Amino acid sequence: MNQQNDPQNVSNNALPTSTLAIISLVAAILGFTMLPIIGSIVAIVTGYSARKETRAVPALVGGDGLATAGIIMGWIQVGLAVVGTCCFAAYFVFILGAVGLSNN
Repeated sequence: MNQQNDPQNVSNNALPTSTLAIISLVAAILGFTMLPIIGSIVAIVTGYSARKETRAVPALVGGDGLATAGIIMGWIQVGLAVVGTCCFAAYFVFILGAVGLSNN
């Protein structure tokens, strides 16, 4: 029984994943859990850098989906921060208005 070990559909064009794309996704996840402002900024900046890197004409790295996920999650965090800040400011305006009316 002399069998040869033929390679099974191994793709030679498999690209390594971009480190910036991984950093973007990890920073976005950390932004939702531990580092809200820093994580979202890092996720957005590294995400756009990773997308530029993955979409280069001779593509040297992959991970465009990871970069896009990091960018989307980063912008969602920025939006939530803006909405939260507006709600916080509106709360204090309402409280100060109520206190001002009760003193008259």
